Amino acid sequence: MADKSSSLPPLCERISYKRSSLRAVDLTILGLLFSLLLKYNVRVRAPFRYFLNPIDAKEDSEFSRDWEVTKWEYEKLVQKVEDATGNSYWLDAGDDFEAFSNTKPSDHSTIVKVIWENEEGVGDEKEVPHFVYISREKKPNYLHHYKAGAMNFLVRVSGLMTNAPYMLNVDCDMYANEADVVRQAMCIFMEGSMNPNHCAFVQFPQKFYDSNSDEIVVLQSYVGRGFAGIQGPVYAGSGCFHTRRVMYGLSVDDLEEDRNLSSVATRKFLAAERLERDFGKSKEMVKSVVDALQRKSNPQDTLINSSEAAQAVGHCHYEYQTSWGKTVGWLYDSTTEDAHTSIGIHSRAWTSSYISPEPPAFLGCMPPGGPEAMLQQRRWATGLLEILFTKQNPLNGSSCKKIRFRQSLAYLYIFTWGLRSIPELFYCLLPAYCALHGSALFPKGVCIGIVVTLVGMHCLYTLWEFTSLGFSVHSWYASQSFWRIKTTGSWLFSIPDIILKLLGVSNTIFIVTKKTISKTRLESGDGPSQKEDDGSNPDSNKFEFDGSLYFLPGTFILLVNLTAIAGFSMGLQRSSRSYGGSGSSMIDACGCILVVILFLPFLIGLFEKGKYGIPLSTLSKAAFLAVLFVVFSVRN
Repeated sequence: MADKSSSLPPLCERISYKRSSLRAVDLTILGLLFSLLLKYNVRVRAPFRYFLNPIDAKEDSEFSRDWEVTKWEYEKLVQKVEDATGNSYWLDAGDDFEAFSNTKPSDHSTIVKVIWENEEGVGDEKEVPHFVYISREKKPNYLHHYKAGAMNFLVRVSGLMTNAPYMLNVDCDMYANEADVVRQAMCIFMEGSMNPNHCAFVQFPQKFYDSNSDEIVVLQSYVGRGFAGIQGPVYAGSGCFHTRRVMYGLSVDDLEEDRNLSSVATRKFLAAERLERDFGKSKEMVKSVVDALQRKSNPQDTLINSSEAAQAVGHCHYEYQTSWGKTVGWLYDSTTEDAHTSIGIHSRAWTSSYISPEPPAFLGCMPPGGPEAMLQQRRWATGLLEILFTKQNPLNGSSCKKIRFRQSLAYLYIFTWGLRSIPELFYCLLPAYCALHGSALFPKGVCIGIVVTLVGMHCLYTLWEFTSLGFSVHSWYASQSFWRIKTTGSWLFSIPDIILKLLGVSNTIFIVTKKTISKTRLESGDGPSQKEDDGSNPDSNKFEFDGSLYFLPGTFILLVNLTAIAGFSMGLQRSSRSYGGSGSSMIDACGCILVVILFLPFLIGLFEKGKYGIPLSTLSKAAFLAVLFVVFSVRN
């Protein structure tokens, strides 16, 4: 985990969730990077992106020399960090990386390492900000609550060290693409905004520099703005500015008009017994909470003074019998802690704001299309369904809490995404069943025209959504195809996950998805171009497969519809009363063809090899199920 500030004003700090390998910063490269940023007005804040391509400047220019030196120092730092995670023989005593060497991801003590402390203050833009690396204690067979638990530890440590009233949450696979992002968010929080008292967080849309994210961009552009027009957008897990007091459990009713605590809230929140019960037994933590609730500045002179207290709040047992994860901080009991926390905040009558600037404020990467994407979609669908069985159920929130009714309906729309897998699975099989059984898919006459008109209107409207945002027709088709694949595949498995959890058989787990840097990149910021040749990789748009069950439903659907098309073309369909004994109609065959087109990646996978081909084990299982389906359809 990393808790670090990046050119942020004193009232805001960056909270970055770190999930995999170590990322610390050497003091030399820190100085060089900030010098390059300020001297040449470089807006791209991620070194791995900025140094992606050679520069266009002249070789003998001052900028070129500074650029080469900084890139060399950065690459040396990356190698040093990678070596430090597995070897310690070359580390000197007191080395900045000594605390990180030979640590097991699932079994280690709390790490709080002050990499760099800005002793001159954060008022000067030329100063390097605080940089602190932290990692909570991990022990085998202990429930750590995954990302939500990590975020709560980050909040506690940052409260002890700076206690800034606002926090920026950014995932480790995203970076700030716009230098003015903090100022944009602070304009919402500060005096003079339309609703300064009630805004709990400011959410920026998640945008990506790879080619697998068109669907999410469109979804955020329309659904996200729809949420924003009611009570505010949903917290998306990254690219979000939070208010510390809200994360400590405050409601709108607890504040006076001047945003100070009301007398009732003061007695309720600042009682010594309740503070210890809610926030833990650390006296330093309790004091920082009191200061935050009363909007007092942090009196800490140096970050080192709070290191020992920060170590204590990272122990595995610290949250035991406290309100962390229940009413304080990021909420537990769901693998989609962002949506769970979001509805918890809105249920306390808070609003949120949505800002979508150009250029995008944050950029990240998506997992490549295939197993990792399906795994991520399953986790999302499972986590959203989990919330329906918690106290944050949106219907319960609208009747018993302060969330607006339309906001509850909007939450209900996204929380039930996993349930859509059942009707979509039947819809994908229905044309094939009708063609094989010899029955009518639709009633004759005007009903067929109505259905065709509705389907056509839906296609045209979704196509307009994509093209209006600058995406191509191919992008629209790929999105519609992947929506059917993930709904009938990964979303389908979220239902047994929830059933097994409710029966007490097993618990849902947070499985981290691997994300690789795509070779398709967007040009962003000033300075060297970040764009690469998209046509250099012929396999960039291919769908990947493996032996997991995620691809069994899609393969089964494809084989069934191919069989139905073959049967129709050879005149093997049975007679049908609905069509005067002439058997299945062309409408049924067209429906099968449409399904095959939507599952085109699976059709291509039948003829590919390696990771782009459907494994024989999956194909054999799907073929067996397809035979059973065909026999059932013909005989009934």
